[in-house]
Amino acid sequence: MSALPFENPYRHGFVRVAVAIPSVRVADPAHNAAAVLELARRAGERGAVLAVFPELGLTGYSCDDLFHQTALVEAAERELEGLVASSAGLAPVLVIGAPLKREGRLFNCAFVIRDGELLGVIPKSYLPTYREYYEKRYFAAAENRLDGWVELAGQEAPFGAELLFEAENLPGFRLHVEICEDLWAPISPSSWGALAGATVLANASASNVTIDKASYRRLLCRAQSGKNVAAYVYAGAGYGESTTDLAWDGHGLICENGEVLAETERFIADGRAEGPLIVADVDLERLEQDRLRLSTFHDSVRHERERLERFVRVGFALELPETELALERPLERFPYVPASELARDERCEEAYRIQVHGLVKRLQATGIERLVIGISGGLDSTHALIVARRATELLGLPASNVLAYTMPGFATSEQTLANARALMAALGTSAAEIDIRPSCRQMLADIGHPHTDEAPVYDTTFENVQAGERTSHLFRLANLNQALVVGTGDLSELALGWCTYGVGDQMSHYNVNSSVPKTLIQHLIRWVAERELFEAEASEVLRRILSTEISPELVPAGGEAEGPQSTEAVIGPYDLQDFHLYYTTRFGFRPSKVAYLAHRAWSDQARGAWPAGLPESERHAYTLEEIKRWLAVFLRRFFETSQFKRSAMPNGPKVGSGGSLSPRGDWRAPSDSTATAWLEELEENVP
Repeated sequence: MSALPFENPYRHGFVRVAVAIPSVRVADPAHNAAAVLELARRAGERGAVLAVFPELGLTGYSCDDLFHQTALVEAAERELEGLVASSAGLAPVLVIGAPLKREGRLFNCAFVIRDGELLGVIPKSYLPTYREYYEKRYFAAAENRLDGWVELAGQEAPFGAELLFEAENLPGFRLHVEICEDLWAPISPSSWGALAGATVLANASASNVTIDKASYRRLLCRAQSGKNVAAYVYAGAGYGESTTDLAWDGHGLICENGEVLAETERFIADGRAEGPLIVADVDLERLEQDRLRLSTFHDSVRHERERLERFVRVGFALELPETELALERPLERFPYVPASELARDERCEEAYRIQVHGLVKRLQATGIERLVIGISGGLDSTHALIVARRATELLGLPASNVLAYTMPGFATSEQTLANARALMAALGTSAAEIDIRPSCRQMLADIGHPHTDEAPVYDTTFENVQAGERTSHLFRLANLNQALVVGTGDLSELALGWCTYGVGDQMSHYNVNSSVPKTLIQHLIRWVAERELFEAEASEVLRRILSTEISPELVPAGGEAEGPQSTEAVIGPYDLQDFHLYYTTRFGFRPSKVAYLAHRAWSDQARGAWPAGLPESERHAYTLEEIKRWLAVFLRRFFETSQFKRSAMPNGPKVGSGGSLSPRGDWRAPSDSTATAWLEELEENVP
């Protein structure tokens, strides 16, 4: 796969699949076969290697008693044979619906065809006979077949519902096919297919439309892809089907692990032979990585081993596109922050409530009624203070039980100090100020640091003395006031090791932000301000804090740099590093794939949606060179230098499905590993 261009999804573990819904003519197999062939060509031109067509698409699903007419059944078989021959030279595997008469029975089948070869024939397992459906009047179910093989177009192919089609030259691409009602069964055939190893589940369907049925259909497809950790490719009948008693909407869906990747526009009725065609890139590696982690999936395989051994595996080779292709799937720039305003608000509200109730439980469990928190005027301590304020409110405690302290040091700016003071006042908490410079000077003198003699030495020791003094003060203040120290450090800082270990900002009694990344912290604060969860004055302060440069404010301006100390200049932009964090820890992707996805998400400022409320000034773009540079920084800091800090991190609630870095939860790793394998892969495979 490495021979493919870097900007080719197939190189990075994706497969492009298509749903094709021709405009049919009822009982006209020749017309319908031509429409299928045209859509198959179009799917191939768009780089797809799988194209799924509707149920009984060669005849039309709504033929009713015409299925008992020999002329129609024979015409369908002739056209099917022609399609097998005509598929030679086409790239996609085709899943085509048609009737098949064998063994004195008529079966409702899906035919899997690839490059002139009939790979297999799948008869429908569940035939509905309720409401408007009368399929048992015409067809026999899969279990009624006697022979496991069928001859067609001069070829012999396996015949049955338990077939698995496996690509020999695309790792992870294993296909199972079912037909319409099979999905509605309590245990669908595709569930067995997934347990047998299928990563892509296809459904050739008809399914007429009624009010709200599309929503239910979408829910079914999402659920089937989610619980089976698979892609679900659904093609439903559309324009041209008989409307004697029913209507058809041409609903097509491509879902992956519970999410919709692509969906057709329904009710297209222009009369053209070629109907809707949608494509999407399915992440096979993501599916296999998720299955790797899910012990319940493998337990199910073990429990059903006897049935799964019945599956017939059919191997085939694919013709993969060798040119550059744009990725065809939704890709959020901010994996922790949805671009949709509604989804963003839901995410923020849920995260906020999890944090608040985690802290409430800790206070109830300890019997403590006061909280101590350090306020810098930056993002993390601001949000932690918001959470602390709400937690005491839920417990019926006064706001004054939140003991907030701002502790200016050698590089604290007037802006952040003013923001800290204004925030404490606006939220009505107890507010105090402790100048830590005298105690820091004493510490520097005690250890013989050159800065004691006013030498401009602003090293790690100089910085950590300040961070340590702040934390030491907070813990002693907690002792003095019988209080609990609320931590403020976030997930992004933990990932990059951007925190002072032990007696520093890495430690607290309970850290409400421990699994919340920096990008989500920013949007949580913006959400609180927009909702005006506190007084209007507080919202105004929050907006000022959001516009402030992210800085540890430990080195004075004119020290190591001309301007104020910048965190992102050292460890990289948080928007990009949070992207790297998500795809590295959530899926375990190789660095070259993370870089590829980052480039697709971040290379063009105009491509894709931005989260609601994000200022234009914060809508960045990054070149592949920049992405590679900052990803190398991330890999080195994450895998090689920072794990010891995460191994001893305090308690805090897990907020998102992206995971946390708690050694008691989502992330267990040695503190003395190297990043060599990741850095070498990045260097070798990213241009």
